Amino acid sequence: MRIIPVITAVLVSGFLYLLVFERDRLVAFAQGSPAASEETTTEMTEADAATPDTATGVGVVAIHSVAQTIDSAVILRGRTEASRQVTVAAETSGLVISEPLRKGAYVNQGDTLCRLDPGTREASLAEARARLAEAVERVPEARAGVTEADARLREAEINLNAARQLSQDGFASETRLVSAQAAMDAATAGRQRANSAVASAEAGIEAAEAAVAAAEREIERLEITAPFSGLLETDTAELGTLMQPGALCATIIQLDEIKLVGFVPELDVNKVTMGAIAGARLTGNKEVQGRVTFVSRSADELTRTFRVEVTVPNDDFAISDGQTAEIIVAAEGRAAHLIPQSTLTLDDDGVLGVRTVDADNTARFMPVTLLRDTVDGVWVTDLPDAVDIITIGQEFVVDGVRVAPTFREAKG
Repeated sequence: MRIIPVITAVLVSGFLYLLVFERDRLVAFAQGSPAASEETTTEMTEADAATPDTATGVGVVAIHSVAQTIDSAVILRGRTEASRQVTVAAETSGLVISEPLRKGAYVNQGDTLCRLDPGTREASLAEARARLAEAVERVPEARAGVTEADARLREAEINLNAARQLSQDGFASETRLVSAQAAMDAATAGRQRANSAVASAEAGIEAAEAAVAAAEREIERLEITAPFSGLLETDTAELGTLMQPGALCATIIQLDEIKLVGFVPELDVNKVTMGAIAGARLTGNKEVQGRVTFVSRSADELTRTFRVEVTVPNDDFAISDGQTAEIIVAAEGRAAHLIPQSTLTLDDDGVLGVRTVDADNTARFMPVTLLRDTVDGVWVTDLPDAVDIITIGQEFVVDGVRVAPTFREAKG
């Protein structure tokens, strides 16, 4: 009598198993649906693909992948930077006597930014010029003294020669010879003094000219001008401000050409070359294009990155200094494969790669380098030009395991 409850329990358990775990097959069987049967068969086939078969190998799904040449690019995050920026400062002291220019104004090269009170500088210049004229007048007088000294020296030389001749013949005393020699020495000394007077007069001219130049330069410093054309980043000094050497007059930036500055990792620095075409996307989705004009050869000590500058036109000043920019620098094209991201796997050492099918239908791990991630898949390199890549079942095989691949069409 106890056998009936046991049979009943077995039947109920079997029914519950079919209802819970084999519901789809049960419904398909009850409805007689061919589509459901095909789906069930497909699921069984995919499940069987991962089941080892000692006769044919492990069932996997693979694709025939052929390398394509893609444009390689280096992507950087950076900012915009004015092509030139300078703080114009005073070189002398004085009160500002010019009306201030307001920030944002455009100034041309040579325009006056700040003008200082000349004070007594004009009088100092006039005095220096008068001293120069006086020094110039002394030169002819000093040169006339040289001519006179030359004549006296010649006369003393003739008298000395005559006294020596007469002394040898006994017609002149020794005293006359000594007197002639003394006159000769005095004439020589006079000649030297005359030459010194000329040199002193010429030195006086040079000193006077230097004083005039210094006075003129001091007056020139009273007018502070723009070193290049650009926009005022600050107001110029206010009227009545007392300026000292080094005091700020204004800050000017040049934006008609602007730089995009980014920092490239040391692994990619060799991909960036001078003159390479580069583009950037700024805030507001504004896109600009230019060329690489500078690549640093010295890495930053902290980040180990290299500074890259791209110069782009900005004639309308639409781009400001300090905007965030996503910079793309074109590089030489590379051969790469477009594969599903799920295909990527790691070996026992943690190296990124894919599992491939060799000519003898055995699995083989091949390391790859990830170039770019897209919505259609990932671009990888370091693979042969043509290769069979396992897309389903790669986690169930290792190097040397025989596989039974089923191929499907790869995405182009």
